[in-house]
Amino acid sequence: MKVVVIGGGAAGFFGAICAAQAGVEVTLLEAGQNCLSKVLISGGGRCNVTHSCFEPALLVQHYPRGGKALRGAFSQFQPKHTIEWFTDRNVKLKTEADGRIFPITDDARTIADCLLNQAADLGVKIYTQSPVKAVAKVEDQFLVTLRSEQVLTADRVLIATGSNPNGYQFARSLGHSVIDPVPSLFTFNIRDDRLTDLAGVSVDPVRLRLQVGEAKFEQTGALLITHWGVSGPAVLKLSAWAARELHDARYQARLSINWLPKQNPEQLRQELTAVKNQIPQKTIAANCPVMLPRRLWERLTEAVGIQKERRWAELSNKTLNQLIQELMQGSYQISGKGVFKDEFVTCGGVNLKEINFKTMESRCCPGLYFAGEVLDIDGVTGGFNFQSAWTTGWIAGNASAKVSVSVHRPQ
Repeated sequence: MKVVVIGGGAAGFFGAICAAQAGVEVTLLEAGQNCLSKVLISGGGRCNVTHSCFEPALLVQHYPRGGKALRGAFSQFQPKHTIEWFTDRNVKLKTEADGRIFPITDDARTIADCLLNQAADLGVKIYTQSPVKAVAKVEDQFLVTLRSEQVLTADRVLIATGSNPNGYQFARSLGHSVIDPVPSLFTFNIRDDRLTDLAGVSVDPVRLRLQVGEAKFEQTGALLITHWGVSGPAVLKLSAWAARELHDARYQARLSINWLPKQNPEQLRQELTAVKNQIPQKTIAANCPVMLPRRLWERLTEAVGIQKERRWAELSNKTLNQLIQELMQGSYQISGKGVFKDEFVTCGGVNLKEINFKTMESRCCPGLYFAGEVLDIDGVTGGFNFQSAWTTGWIAGNASAKVSVSVHRPQ
């Protein structure tokens, strides 16, 4: 039995290792110079391996697309299995306060080396700088043609090309439909005087509301002000859930920021009124009574027309109302998207209805398997995209090594 894996990322490597462990001959083809490049840059070079969410029903809620299909898949292989897998291979992991899980070394190379060593120990043949030109099926055999015109034969093929357009092309050529990929997990470009020169200022939590056409989205979490707008977990989660709508709107939308989501407007009014009575002769801008960075407070008070020298005693009810509005419902114009570090994630990919998630085998082409981001699956930030790669790679690798091919529904 020969299995060819196309793609040397997390899903491809995990699939190759699982297939080889089952005793079949595995060849892995990577178009680039190096395998596992995304593993090495993820999590700021630390590799956010997975997330400490061990209940499949809760885990799937972190996937804007693909959650329903992954429900059964996670019952086969989920974060606790990922932790066990790496721990069994002497890679110690740690869980951070927000649930993200990293190698204890804080070095992504630890994860990459573990995968490379496992593949080598199991005899996986790895070829880098070996881009695939075409994949065809002739009777019960696959013909994998490289750009060099070399042709490999295989009994099974696992496509794990990530968001590379070539992977979609191979899928289409073998009978699949592909949902057009668009970016997910990105920052928001906002040019606004209220945020100018505040790069590096963070607030946790904020509540973000976004309306794109008729669609409404909301997220609560940490926000980071950047040179070009806003980033941070709350923004990235919002971008993932609204990815397709924002793409269709050409990344033009209004963002509402509640800087003080733990309070309601009446509580805030009482708090500000109390401060006005307690320190009437102090200046408003220099005396921030709420849990906000001082520079941001100064900028927001300035935005509602409060001069730096104005004292609390001089705060009118009208200006107080405007300040509450600014703090709890400030409106900002999104004018584009930025890139979240180097971790490019897309939504879209091979149509999930055409995949048997018990095996990750194609319903259109027996013997063909898929894993990872080539599928129409994407998670929010926090280790969820890697977990779907490990899960789909594990299922595909094990299933592709079995002798029998599952029965397919007629199309």
